[in-house]
Amino acid sequence: MNAQMHPQDGYTTADGRNIGPVLMEMRNITLRFGGVKAITDISFDIREGEIRAIIGPNGAGKSSMLNVISGFYVPQDGEVWYKGQKRPPMKPFQVARLGIARTFQNIALFEGMTVLDNVMTGRLNHMKSGLIAQAIWKGRAEAEEVANREVVEKVIDFLEIQAIRKTPVARLPYGLKKRVELARALAAEPSLLLLDEPMAGMNVEEKEDMSRFILDVNDEFGTTICLIEHDMGVVMDLSDRVVVMDYGKKIGDGTPDEVRSNQAVIDAYLGVAHD
Repeated sequence: MNAQMHPQDGYTTADGRNIGPVLMEMRNITLRFGGVKAITDISFDIREGEIRAIIGPNGAGKSSMLNVISGFYVPQDGEVWYKGQKRPPMKPFQVARLGIARTFQNIALFEGMTVLDNVMTGRLNHMKSGLIAQAIWKGRAEAEEVANREVVEKVIDFLEIQAIRKTPVARLPYGLKKRVELARALAAEPSLLLLDEPMAGMNVEEKEDMSRFILDVNDEFGTTICLIEHDMGVVMDLSDRVVVMDYGKKIGDGTPDEVRSNQAVIDAYLGVAHD
């Protein structure tokens, strides 16, 4: 890809996928906690339809950056642009209403609820009926519930978790919990999906399944994905572009091939060049 490409331009990947214009842009983001800088003057963009990875050693500031994108943290300096407009400081629920959904490094599900009920919570921003209407469950509230259930059932089928839809989440193994969390995020029908270490703690088979679902979500739904991941094999296989952080600073940004041949990235994180 041409590094000087204009934001409204797109490009086609080697495997024929269409990548669109810039969806989100982080401009000179700096985030401090007291006197400690978690992020220092970092800029990068995320394009429509791509899989964008953020990598780096532990403590590099990756999760902090994801928290800035999702509204959990407000940077002291810099600007967040989304769909061509500067985004003002927002709370996470307001960011979610813009079409940004996420999963968490530490699974954040309702353990006592079933898989179906957990995934239904991803539809909260699409539920417009008030409490009284929902209690009566007639007319608009009933139609809304049926429409939301249809979306959720499609997501459950897509992620192949039909067999556990009525199972309480607390009974599920770790890998399936990760998939349920992905299902809840997808139920929100996001334009941008943020995945915080989706492969963490998984065995090889579970990683293969999750990788397949991530690719399918991107391909079939056209969902833009930004992920943090430590498994370099996964990152290099899935990502269209990779931004590399170290001690809160950006030390690399480009295609997987460009990043793995970047000497600064090799020295700080990869250790050796990956052929």
